[in-house]
Amino acid sequence: MLIDSHCHLDRVDLTTHDNDFGCLMRACAASGVSRMLCVGIDLEAYPAMRRLIDPYPEVDVAVGVHPNEAGGEEPSVERLLELAADPRVVAIGETGLDYYRLEDGEASGQHARFRTHIAAARACGKPLIIHTRQARADTIRLLREEGAEAVGGVLHCFTEDWEMARAGLDLGFYVSFSGIITFKSAESLREVARQVPLDRLLIETDSPYLAPVPYRGKPNEPTYLQHVAACIADLRGLDVERLAEVIVDNYSRLFVVDD
Repeated sequence: MLIDSHCHLDRVDLTTHDNDFGCLMRACAASGVSRMLCVGIDLEAYPAMRRLIDPYPEVDVAVGVHPNEAGGEEPSVERLLELAADPRVVAIGETGLDYYRLEDGEASGQHARFRTHIAAARACGKPLIIHTRQARADTIRLLREEGAEAVGGVLHCFTEDWEMARAGLDLGFYVSFSGIITFKSAESLREVARQVPLDRLLIETDSPYLAPVPYRGKPNEPTYLQHVAACIADLRGLDVERLAEVIVDNYSRLFVVDD
């Protein structure tokens, strides 16, 4: 059974599931996905997302505000800790740095928000879910400066180079690969996936974004996780069943999940 370590279930397109969230969840189970981590990206949508997944104990939750989110409630350590007191919350995030569309003067705000999340994670003892895009050096620098190694976490939807992966591993972080790993243009990323220690490896869909081949360009969902798993298993010379066992062990260790 597979674990999707990062998805946004409240944003998945339900049109192919009779506009029924329960139908989607049954399809996930039928596709072999036994557990999912539904990750928050803002505080406004979080309550509705939390209610949506409440009847499904196979779904864990993370709370945080994405670095690109603007105009909503700015998270404080106290607010994040209040939400993280919920036992269904297993991580803080997603958080991090994204310079892809950065304009002058925006970096300082992202840095402050990132530091807030790290402080909250350290205060509650829960791991971090890190989003990083075109911000390798600053992401690692802030993780080090704020003592993020005390809680660890995961570099999610990893698209960077081996140097950054190794820096994250040295801080006790895991590395998670999404459907991007299946893209024809992603050979350098596949080389990184070959090098990450098996006991620090996770997989994800990042649904509804970044659908793997053969669904590239279409809305993504956790039922497509099997394609990510098959690609990673092939890269590592494993069968999918053995990879699934590794992922379950890693996920359970990082997020302290008891079945």
